[in-house]
Amino acid sequence: MISSSIVLYNTDKSKLNHLLVSIIQSKLIDRIFLIDNSPNQSESRFDHISRVTYIHTKKNLGYGAGHNVALKDILDHSEFHFVFNPDIYFKPEALHLMISRMRDDISIGQLMPKVVYPDGSLQYLCKLLPTPLDLFFRRFLPGSLKEIVRKNAEHFELRFTGYCHEMNVPCLSGCFMLFRISALKQVGLFDERFFMYTEDFDITRRMHSRFKTLFFPDATVVHEHAKESYKNKKMLFIHVLSVIRYFNKWGWFFDAERKVINNRVIELLRKQVN
Repeated sequence: MISSSIVLYNTDKSKLNHLLVSIIQSKLIDRIFLIDNSPNQSESRFDHISRVTYIHTKKNLGYGAGHNVALKDILDHSEFHFVFNPDIYFKPEALHLMISRMRDDISIGQLMPKVVYPDGSLQYLCKLLPTPLDLFFRRFLPGSLKEIVRKNAEHFELRFTGYCHEMNVPCLSGCFMLFRISALKQVGLFDERFFMYTEDFDITRRMHSRFKTLFFPDATVVHEHAKESYKNKKMLFIHVLSVIRYFNKWGWFFDAERKVINNRVIELLRKQVN
């Protein structure tokens, strides 16, 4: 069985419908979990759509904890599980390409496709394990220091690779994740201490320590990325709190594992590019 989950919170219904159409047209996913963290139950419970399981949590559990509701249900039944942001859509064949690649190589525990904006421009979502400077540089350096931010992004987001080839990288975006369930059982589910943001850094890091965490550019999805923490002070606070929790867990400036992993990834990717 192949399953998927989408966490909702007052979600734009038109965007959600766009994603659901993409999933249903693929004819690949057997169960679609809609985990609704909204205060009120959706007016349209989607019961009329086959394969959909709608769960209203009655409180905002957060992103990772929401997906865990679905994962706990299918952990002993699914072979693969997709984690979708509700603002994603794609052509039906994209999912088939990803599943085929996962089945070709059992050492792949997690996969992310190429992710683009609606205008087709690339989203740089492959990253090294972050340092505090990587994350705070991006958000808080003033515009006069844009060149420093740009150079840091070139390195941290692995832009020098061109995103043209497969890459085994330790940090993949939570907007679209494909997990091998047998691997997920070994590394554990989303850490629910992260309400929202950096839960993807954490779970990919754990997965990368045992399996390949693969960027797969042969499949492409569209992400209407809103960058809410840049517009909303409450979301910014949640983002900063998650970053603090991430570094409290893994280490701030003293993280020997981070240095070893990042150096290895950079060395391998530079050889690949050259």
